Amino acid sequence: MSGSLNKVQLIGRLGADPEIKQMVNGKNVARLSIATSQSWKDKSTGERKEKTEWHRVVIFNEGLVNIVQQYLKKGANVYIEGQLSTRKWKDEKSGQDKYSTEILLQGYNSSLTMLGGKNSSSNSNETSQAKSSLPNDQVSQENPDLDDEIPF
Repeated sequence: MSGSLNKVQLIGRLGADPEIKQMVNGKNVARLSIATSQSWKDKSTGERKEKTEWHRVVIFNEGLVNIVQQYLKKGANVYIEGQLSTRKWKDEKSGQDKYSTEILLQGYNSSLTMLGGKNSSSNSNETSQAKSSLPNDQVSQENPDLDDEIPF
């Protein structure tokens, strides 16, 4: 379908250490919980307010998984580009269908940039960037059996 775009860009901090799991095909997948925050001043009280959104990120690209595994920890500041995907799964306790929306990093349209600053061991002006190098048809499309509990 032409005229369609599914792209997500986020800058945020990891709310927990990355979770690395092995899929059935033997390849690793990384899961991140990224927090984005916005703050504003309440007009009536003058009080500072803040709202944090949590985003589930699933990384299938092997090169990016390796970088996540080696360099990222809770609190790391990152910039990611990926696409939204909603998957359906069955809750084992209730038997009800549940849905989970995640940001997938796979294929050519994915990137991860580690941003310098707080909790970074590198110079605060440095960034490290890794882009996906596999075409979409070479990346596993299967979703591993992922635990849907928020890791924080």
